[in-house]
Amino acid sequence: MSQTPLELKGSSFTLSVLHLHEAKPEVIRQALEDKIAQAPAFLRHAPVVVNISNLDDAVTWQPLQQVICETGLRIMGVSGCRNGKLKAEIDGAGIPLLTEGKEKVSRAASAKTPPSPPPDVTPVTKTRLIDAPVRSGQRIYAPQCDLIVTNHVSAGAELIADGNIHVYGMMRGRALAGASGDREAQIFCTHLAAELVSIAGQYWLSDNIPAEFYGKAARLQLADDALTVQPLN
Repeated sequence: MSQTPLELKGSSFTLSVLHLHEAKPEVIRQALEDKIAQAPAFLRHAPVVVNISNLDDAVTWQPLQQVICETGLRIMGVSGCRNGKLKAEIDGAGIPLLTEGKEKVSRAASAKTPPSPPPDVTPVTKTRLIDAPVRSGQRIYAPQCDLIVTNHVSAGAELIADGNIHVYGMMRGRALAGASGDREAQIFCTHLAAELVSIAGQYWLSDNIPAEFYGKAARLQLADDALTVQPLN
């Protein structure tokens, strides 16, 4: 019996969502170039979903698409579009129109009950916790929070966090803390053997890690705009 030439399986991937608050292409270009410069190892050629829910209905999609692609980002889809003409333009460009889970919930809720004012609460910073080994080819992103991995991280794997990164196992992959530009972020490893470490865009390859810290418990942080490392006590 011959084997089928292909299989279609469900899966899940972590994608960054680029929320646009401005429709002027040159403003978007400059803002993206500044953001990519902060974390080039993470953002250059990164796949993204573009959310345009905050833009008005008079947006022309083609120039926005052009400047985003020219910065090196790869558009995987567009979400938050409510205008029929704009949807047709995006669809005509061959880009998927996506509906985010939160968007589905909010629309369903608004159809049943009138909107109520948001409660006056203090935002809580959460921590993303990963207990399983992180395999080669995996990319794990912790937006607006810290990332803790209690297992090994293989070569070819990538950890990204807007906050701190903690690895309580052998760290052989890439660790990018402060990905959104937080220069106070730090990296904590019990066994530092990384291919790349980065904080707010400042990075070391494995050859830059001082030999006395390689394979040891270490703490990395920025000092005077440069990466520094010290023993993890």
